[in-house]
Amino acid sequence: MKAKISSFGLAASPDAPSQDACDAQLWQQSVIAVIADGVGSGENGGEAAAKVVESIVTNFKSRPRTWTIPKALEEFTKLINRTLHQESLARFERAAMLTTLAVVAGEGEKIFGLNLGDSRVYHFHGGELTQLSVDHCAEDESLRHVLTRAVGMAPDAAPHGFERTVAVGDVLLLCTDGVSNLLPPAELKSLLQHRASARTIVSAARERATEENLDDASAVVLEITETDSYYATAQPLEVPDTLHAGQLIDGFTLVRPFNTAERTWFAQRGERTVVLKFPPREARFNDTSLNQFVKEIWTVTRLKAGYFTEAFVPDSGRVLCYAMEYIEAPTLKEFLRAGPLPVEAGVTLAKFLLDACQFLLRFDLVHGDLKPENILVLKRENELTFKLIDFGSISEIFSVASRAGTPSYLAPERFRSAPISERTEIFALGVTLHQALTGTLPYGEIEPFQNPVFADPKRPGALNPNLPPWLESVILKAHSVRPEDRHQNYSEMKFELENPASVRPWQRTGAPLLERNPLLFYKVGFFVLLLVSILLLIRLLTK
Repeated sequence: MKAKISSFGLAASPDAPSQDACDAQLWQQSVIAVIADGVGSGENGGEAAAKVVESIVTNFKSRPRTWTIPKALEEFTKLINRTLHQESLARFERAAMLTTLAVVAGEGEKIFGLNLGDSRVYHFHGGELTQLSVDHCAEDESLRHVLTRAVGMAPDAAPHGFERTVAVGDVLLLCTDGVSNLLPPAELKSLLQHRASARTIVSAARERATEENLDDASAVVLEITETDSYYATAQPLEVPDTLHAGQLIDGFTLVRPFNTAERTWFAQRGERTVVLKFPPREARFNDTSLNQFVKEIWTVTRLKAGYFTEAFVPDSGRVLCYAMEYIEAPTLKEFLRAGPLPVEAGVTLAKFLLDACQFLLRFDLVHGDLKPENILVLKRENELTFKLIDFGSISEIFSVASRAGTPSYLAPERFRSAPISERTEIFALGVTLHQALTGTLPYGEIEPFQNPVFADPKRPGALNPNLPPWLESVILKAHSVRPEDRHQNYSEMKFELENPASVRPWQRTGAPLLERNPLLFYKVGFFVLLLVSILLLIRLLTK
């Protein structure tokens, strides 16, 4: 499918940014269009709208081939909805990042779409205009401005879905309520019949606006210019029941299980060795398990960066699985058996982990299980470099993943079912750095399902005399028990690592004066004792 695309938006005021966002693109044999209208008068709505549009378009371009377009749009919408809702609770302690959403995607001669809120989708065909979306608003006419559904409003989203067969010459219009509230269907029909662009439609709406109903207005127009009767429906892939050495899977020969994991195998094709990961057996009959594995594949194959081992789906595969590049290198845990890292290598490790975490954040993801076992150590020109492994632990940021991860590296609030965030990842990073430079865990070994008590850790400088005071402060701040005392985001910690002179000595909140300022403590103690001695002397002399 191909289409002529136009999009345009106007802010209600020249002095304030629009709360609307939109995008439309041709992608391979498909077309994708998204529009969103941030809810509320603050900046949070506009931020939410922009995030939703970017997320849907980006994810659509990398959608799993086992998902139909309707399935993909639904999954992407639920994903960004959960992310925005949890981010709102983490940042504002309420659902503050809300936005409407309307999206259409077309392939072959079919268009599929969904919506939440009151942003609309219209289809113009054969001289008739049909609204495909549904307004999620209060039924009472006086409360029509009150939305009953929106992205970010609740933990789970329930979008309205639709599909339509289209022909060359048909027009699809996506618009926010700044357009639909001012232009009745008859006028929209006339504009589309005359092939009006998005700019023309938005301008027509603005001409009708009064001081009372002036609003941000945005529109996307898709004029279908080419269709094809072929629509690439999702092809089911086989989930193998049993696996054995010598078995041929999509051109790879299974060699042996990886770390005794029966669903992860070393495999070879020619001289190349990879690790093949397969879904659990229950995915043969359990849609939830199947969908989780498909999402894992989708996640890992998007992460094209040097921080991770390469992951890919075998070409023309018939079996549901994915391959990971195999690198012959020790994990950091194995490497540390010879002793702690040199200080310079420890700083390099910390910067590497922060860069990798910031890369994941672009996809609204966190690693979820940072620890030495999940870090490979490579030597290049007598310098240590690193790679992150274990894609199965990667999670959506602000998701409530219970105790997903390894207990000894979990932030204290994660034991209370707090969502995964930059601060919880920084805690795991701090524990890993402490261990890499001292050989010990700051809070000891924590067993699964244990509810630990986090006592004050021993200062890493006392365990490694080569550690400079500024780096000790960075580590102690990173794995502080109180979330408020930690670095609040990756950028803050990265700045301190790159600017040692700006690092302030670490003092935990509520620490006694002796710990916060020993010199002042002893000075105060000296004068108190002096005063007491003088008073006692005076009392003795006056008897």
